[in-house]
Amino acid sequence: MCGKCCHGLRLPLSLSEAGEWLRRGGDVQLFCEAIPWPVEPEESNLQARHKRRRSFAALSGDLPIRVVVSVVASFDGPCPNLLPDMRCGAYEARPLACRIYPAEVNPFIELVPASKSCPSEAWAADQPTFLQGGRLVNSATVIAAERFRLNDYHDAGIRARLCDELGIGVASLANEGFVIHSIERDVMTDALARIDRDAGAGVEPANWQFVTNNTSTRDTLLEIGAHVYAHETASSSRTMQYLAF
Repeated sequence: MCGKCCHGLRLPLSLSEAGEWLRRGGDVQLFCEAIPWPVEPEESNLQARHKRRRSFAALSGDLPIRVVVSVVASFDGPCPNLLPDMRCGAYEARPLACRIYPAEVNPFIELVPASKSCPSEAWAADQPTFLQGGRLVNSATVIAAERFRLNDYHDAGIRARLCDELGIGVASLANEGFVIHSIERDVMTDALARIDRDAGAGVEPANWQFVTNNTSTRDTLLEIGAHVYAHETASSSRTMQYLAF
């Protein structure tokens, strides 16, 4: 109950959680990144398989890509559900990402306590065992992380329809940053309702554009036939922001 992990968040949500967050009066954004995907990797490449399952196919000019879209509750300061005594005011309905923290959702990222917001006493010997030999042993957290990943995989194609509904088609190059699309609450709520009604509908691979502030990245993308959106235009947009790592 230190509340350190409940401030200044970019909190990843499933689509059902996003709907609930909006109903509670919150706002959500879409964080978009894309991975060049000219050929399918070997099935034995588990990291590539993970990326494929949580993304959807698209094009950027002549370049096949996979687009990863994260639906995120983003806010500065305390979470709107945080009470003055640092208890969660929506504890029973809190998102899976809150239930998982400080564990990692990505199975290929190691949990490093020093990189987390938790105070040092949370890891003291007299506390319940959370990690053992670098391995997560808290069973409730392990189950929550697996549920999060399954939701993430399931929602990937639906997020493609959401972007189509919202007219979104600009992403960063993965590992360079994110393109953040800020959508008005009513617009997002209506779009989620429409894709829910059209649950069986598919979307043809859309043509996406990359944003980068790196000149060499931009030149390489253009050389391989991708479409590149002007970084200056993204930077001046009211509804779109480029966040570089």
